[in-house]
Amino acid sequence: MNILAIDQGTSSTKALVVDAGGTVLAEADHPVTVTTPAPGAVEVDPMSLLTSVVEGGRRAVAAAGVRIDGVALANQGETVLAWDRTDGKPLSPGIVWQDRRARTVCDSLADHAGRLTALTGLPLDPYFSAPKMRWLRDRLGTGAGVVTTTDTWLLHHLTGEFVTDATTASRSMLLDLDTAEWSGEAFGLFGLDEPRPRIARNDEIVGETGVYGTAVPVAGIVVDQQAALWAQRCREPGDAKCTYGTGAFLLANAGGAPVRSAHGLTSSLAWDLAGERRWCLDGQAYTAGQALTWLSTVGLIDNPADLDVLGGTVGDTAGVAFVPSLAGLGAPHWRPDATGAFVGLNLAASRAHLARAVCVGIAAQVVDLADTVAADLGLPLPRLRADGGLTRSRVLMQIQADLLQTPVEVAHAPHATALGAADLALRALTGASLPPPPPARVVTPERTAQWAQEQMAHWRSALDLTRRWSES
Repeated sequence: MNILAIDQGTSSTKALVVDAGGTVLAEADHPVTVTTPAPGAVEVDPMSLLTSVVEGGRRAVAAAGVRIDGVALANQGETVLAWDRTDGKPLSPGIVWQDRRARTVCDSLADHAGRLTALTGLPLDPYFSAPKMRWLRDRLGTGAGVVTTTDTWLLHHLTGEFVTDATTASRSMLLDLDTAEWSGEAFGLFGLDEPRPRIARNDEIVGETGVYGTAVPVAGIVVDQQAALWAQRCREPGDAKCTYGTGAFLLANAGGAPVRSAHGLTSSLAWDLAGERRWCLDGQAYTAGQALTWLSTVGLIDNPADLDVLGGTVGDTAGVAFVPSLAGLGAPHWRPDATGAFVGLNLAASRAHLARAVCVGIAAQVVDLADTVAADLGLPLPRLRADGGLTRSRVLMQIQADLLQTPVEVAHAPHATALGAADLALRALTGASLPPPPPARVVTPERTAQWAQEQMAHWRSALDLTRRWSES
């Protein structure tokens, strides 16, 4: 039994062929170009997403040299587009989850913010799908195709179906968190009269595709962060993982009933399986790996590998703090207008110190999220499981453990999202699961708790400065 698992992400699509024993037989990575045509605007060409899914998957299958028995798809969540259901052609760019232009929609619904959060578990913010859908619909006019998240459009091209999964739906602000069904009230508040895709379980066969050769079932459809939560075996309340990719996304298992956060986190479905439904708390730092891309673009580092090459040569930041809110602040602050900054620049600060400050800034925002999760659940996190491309940075992972003052278990493979989707597809097709892989390494704290407190206080002071700058 071989599964083609596709992780359609923000900056690239990763395709893995995985056998029933969990061995990755082949993998392919197809880049996706995201553009920023104006401040606050983040867009992607939908056809580039489709090409990356088709061509990346075909390359992985060809490299594996085996017959595949099923296809799984994880998606980037809150990115939306308009498209024509008759021919599948896109009618708009993809409006990426980082896009902030729907702030105007959120402002217009401010009086309903509390009700929407109580209903959906999500704060009213342009990060989520529904505000962007309303913003896009306002520009297209009525009757111009349908507006959905990108997974529904991709699955239409793969299978001909009009479907999404429960976890992706729970990130839209259009799902009743308690019933896991579309909320007519939420659709009404957003003024959306869109056809509603069928909501499928994560371990459900949703159709067939012949895009990669002989027609095979498509199953294991899931939003990316929940796929990683599943792959990281965070099966008990309090188990938490953080995926370090374009952004940093921390999710914690909240158990068998929805928990509304009292401290600014979001609540959504962790997974919806036959006979088992679980919820999670999560927080989002919008900029992590993308901060390195930006630093490379402006010439402060030559390439993302410099994070270790430079940052590992110094033991501190020479007093510099980096706040990586280059696309606004997500949980627990919810400040879409926030900007990023280097604070405390001085003549002693070198490129190496700046690179290390970036590591501290990325890790500090994860500590911010972990502390908030612990406050909501009433218990500290015993450990943090980590996955994503940035986990290759040993400097970053050590700083993360030091600031958290708890062990960080780094995933054996950075592609936890794809492996989680593959495991869910295998459950749908056979009822079996992939064997749990051991962590590649466990990073334990090397600094004192006092050091961690001082570093977090320094970083939070810089965060406050950037927030006041944004307010001014």
